Amino acid sequence: MKTKMKKTIKRIYNSDLFNEFFESEKSTGLILIACTIFSLFMANSIFGSQYIHTWHMKLGGESLEYWINDGLMTIFFLLIGLELEREIYKGELSNIKDALLPIFAALGGMLVPAGLYLMLNYGTIAQAGAGIPMATDIAFALGILSLLGNRVPLSLKIFLTALAVIDDLGAIMVIAIFYTKTILWSNLFYALGTMLVLFVLNRMKVKNLIPYLIGGAIMWWFMLHSGIHATVTGVLLAFVIPFGNGDKESTSSILQHFLHKPVGFFILPLFALANTAIVISSNIGETIAQHYSIGIALGLIVGKPLGIFVFSLAAVSLGICKLPSDLNWKTIIGVGFLGGIGFTMSIFITLLAFDDQTIISNAKFIILLSSLIAGLVGFIFLKKTLKEGIDENNSK
Repeated sequence: MKTKMKKTIKRIYNSDLFNEFFESEKSTGLILIACTIFSLFMANSIFGSQYIHTWHMKLGGESLEYWINDGLMTIFFLLIGLELEREIYKGELSNIKDALLPIFAALGGMLVPAGLYLMLNYGTIAQAGAGIPMATDIAFALGILSLLGNRVPLSLKIFLTALAVIDDLGAIMVIAIFYTKTILWSNLFYALGTMLVLFVLNRMKVKNLIPYLIGGAIMWWFMLHSGIHATVTGVLLAFVIPFGNGDKESTSSILQHFLHKPVGFFILPLFALANTAIVISSNIGETIAQHYSIGIALGLIVGKPLGIFVFSLAAVSLGICKLPSDLNWKTIIGVGFLGGIGFTMSIFITLLAFDDQTIISNAKFIILLSSLIAGLVGFIFLKKTLKEGIDENNSK
């Protein structure tokens, strides 16, 4: 069984697309850190008002920030959908036995943080923020993990990648179900009808990308005006684009390969710059003391690692799945802290959960602070744990 698991891990790790995805997300994570620092500095400098105004400039009747969050981020979700599709057909999620560990881990990493948040905010105007601490930022998490270098086991990289992808799928479902206030059914049916046409093209083995991209744009427009957040279009579109056998020549692989750089080096940095232009309040203590702030911090820093660890331990203890031989429970806890880096998805859900700009700004600040703490704890914990593991192996 162990030999079979090792072969599966090596097969996934040696996949060109997995390596490209991992390297892309690693680089993106480091760029996002730089963009966040720059944006915070600018927002709190003497140029702050002009800098913030830049993102609120009108373009086609809507702000630049709006087009980034509702338009360009759809392309980010398309990439997430393509990666999820690859994981299901050829990756960690293709074998149900191997997939169960990250699935249970992701489930715990969503339910426990949301539960902790609701304990403090249920029945208040801030209860809609329960989805905020449920998300994991793939780019940041893999970026931090990459700083540990060659000491990181292959299965740990794959586990964190699968966990974060499943986590993002969960966040997308939460957005579609819980953050939709009013549905215009006619536009939703038009969007789904367009998707059905693209599905038929898929079954007819039409591999040319152009009709899928045109259809995707039509789907996006109708979804945007349906009441359901338009970015969901990205994931839906990913699953009607032909996957074939998943090799380099498949339509899905070609698009996924093309999207890595524009998403990682343009779209996500733009999102970070636009959404972290936060003026830090002089009364930080009051901001931190808000129930929604405590809920977000508890969810990301405590709920994420606790949920990931407890649900993984339960699944393994019940014999539902196995822990890879080169991992131990300390490494799972360490990865759990990296899962507490919410950033992109957490900020995204914040924008949907709240209307009050003060709450939005405070929540963004707490997300950044909590993600920083979770990332640092995870990095230090894994650095010590993985070093000990290497030393123990060498001593034997």
